[in-house]
Amino acid sequence: MTFAFYGLLGLTAAYAVFFAVVLAAMRRPPAQFGQFMKRLPAALVWGALPAPRMWSWARRGGLAPGDRAPDFSLRRQGSGDRVTLSSYRGARPVVLVFGSYT
Repeated sequence: MTFAFYGLLGLTAAYAVFFAVVLAAMRRPPAQFGQFMKRLPAALVWGALPAPRMWSWARRGGLAPGDRAPDFSLRRQGSGDRVTLSSYRGARPVVLVFGSYT
């Protein structure tokens, strides 16, 4: 076997390890993934890997249409009060809107 073959094999193995490490980090909670990403150039992750597909797979969740949404609590905008989704169960429909209006 030639030097080029071993070099290509080494590069492939390094890419596979990099892929696995980033995918494992993506499966962690967002705050932990953010800490991981602080140590890597974003262009390396989002440019060298199929990162958007990896992110979609890693964050896909386990809910199916018709499943009950997991309970969560958020701060009300403009105040320190907290709102919990379970407090609305059985009372009225809830619409969640995520986005930025800035």
